[in-house]
Amino acid sequence: MRFENPVSLSTLTLLIDAEIIGDASAMASGINEIHRVESGDLVFVDHPKYYDKCLRSAATYIIINAKLDPPPGKTLLVVADPFEAYQRIVSTYRPFEPISVPVHASARIGEGTVLMAGVCIGANVVIGKDCVIHPNVVIGAGTQIGERVVIQSGTVIGSDAFYYNKRPNRSLPYQRMLSCGRVVIEDEAEIGANCTIDRGVSHDTRIGAGTKMDNLVHVGHDTVIGKNCLIAAQVGIAGATTIEDGVILWGQVGVSKTLTIGAGAVVMAQSGVPSSLEGGKVYFGYPAEEASQKKRELVWIKRIPQIWEKLKDQSGS
Repeated sequence: MRFENPVSLSTLTLLIDAEIIGDASAMASGINEIHRVESGDLVFVDHPKYYDKCLRSAATYIIINAKLDPPPGKTLLVVADPFEAYQRIVSTYRPFEPISVPVHASARIGEGTVLMAGVCIGANVVIGKDCVIHPNVVIGAGTQIGERVVIQSGTVIGSDAFYYNKRPNRSLPYQRMLSCGRVVIEDEAEIGANCTIDRGVSHDTRIGAGTKMDNLVHVGHDTVIGKNCLIAAQVGIAGATTIEDGVILWGQVGVSKTLTIGAGAVVMAQSGVPSSLEGGKVYFGYPAEEASQKKRELVWIKRIPQIWEKLKDQSGS
């Protein structure tokens, strides 16, 4: 997330009780998780396994629980519990705002846009011109929607990310990481009924222009879907995944996290995608492989009993 205005490290130091190693006079522009961090951002790390990754990331400021020598151009904010420091920063600069009226006073609705009965719109939502929002749609805080977008009934946009910090020494080991990102839906997109699109943990979940989604589709946090994609019913896409332009995902496809499906790829119904796929090809099965190869494998699998009987006859057993 971006701070409304840059925040001094001295202010953050007081907020999270940190010791600064580096430039104490610097200003942070935002806070992001490692998948989406940018120059000027804060990022946090609380496990030695990931220290090096964070120190080498684009982040300028690292909230960490170890006193290390920072690389050139980096500043460390050393705290006892980096996760709790992240939570405190988010709750301070992006506080929870309950939806107490159908349309929050800060929301901006474009000319010609239709909001049907039961629509609920949170704080700082922007909806462009000539959109149609069907009954009982919920649009969470900070969501940005372009022009001529259609959202069918019962869909929830901008729900919190399914993202937890696990510590076995707690009585309740899973603690939700506060979500402060947004959902951005570009022009001419269409979202079916009863879909769920999680906002980014700290950045944007994005649906590209012209993309069409069927009913009962789930899109996880920080996922970026390109332009002119088709996503059929009951598809599930995990967090921080990239779906490039023109991809087609047919019904009940499951897509794992932090992978990329290349432009123009087609994934046939009920396939599972555990790793990245090249663009411009047709895929099928689990794990999803090129459809022509997978179909040949299925033919051979069906022939196994016949081959087995023939081998038994040849051996005389």
